[in-house]
Amino acid sequence: MQAQGNDFIVLNGLTTEIPTLTTEFVRRITERRYGIGCDQLLVLEKSETADAAMRIFNSDGSEAANCGNGLRCVGHLLMKQLGKEYVSIALADRNAYAETTINGICVDMGAATVTDSTESHVDINIGNKHRVFFEAIEAFPTDRNVEIVTGQIASHVYIDIIERGAGHTLACGSGACATAAAIWSTEGEVRPLTIEMPGGTVTVSGCPKNIKLEGPVSQTFEGLFLL
Repeated sequence: MQAQGNDFIVLNGLTTEIPTLTTEFVRRITERRYGIGCDQLLVLEKSETADAAMRIFNSDGSEAANCGNGLRCVGHLLMKQLGKEYVSIALADRNAYAETTINGICVDMGAATVTDSTESHVDINIGNKHRVFFEAIEAFPTDRNVEIVTGQIASHVYIDIIERGAGHTLACGSGACATAAAIWSTEGEVRPLTIEMPGGTVTVSGCPKNIKLEGPVSQTFEGLFLL
């Protein structure tokens, strides 16, 4: 599946037996020449508190805590399979909720917290860590996702993304939310923002205590991966 070019392999543990998720396996299936290829691997598992639980693996084999575009893709898949207009998805620390809107799939991303702020960047925690640069005059950290604001015209914001464990990606849902939270913090005003990434555009709305991410997603293909 893909959302604004941010692409995912989804292993559906609700209907299929999932293999052992070793680092070697994750790297192999996500590698674009010898595997299927993707930015992140999403693994669906059964949950007692939600329609499904979701684990997130970066292409280097490391595990991530949050993924906005992945949540929207999985939300679309679950609503289609379960015949629902609204689904819940369990992450490691909370349950997220996805629904269909006229603009695609909308998911609530939870709270975004400002953890540090300088003249050139704002650090945001939205389940995973982000650093949003307004001026790229510092070395990029390697322990978090990085978003670089390359332009802003009123409520339309342009960004580039470097994801921890995946490198340069066409889009990042939690990164779009982190960017909005950083702009809200610096401007002192909360308002819906259109975030344009190299792969496409999403809308971020709500407030820092409950951010909403909205935009189109699609399923590109399904098939069998030979172990």
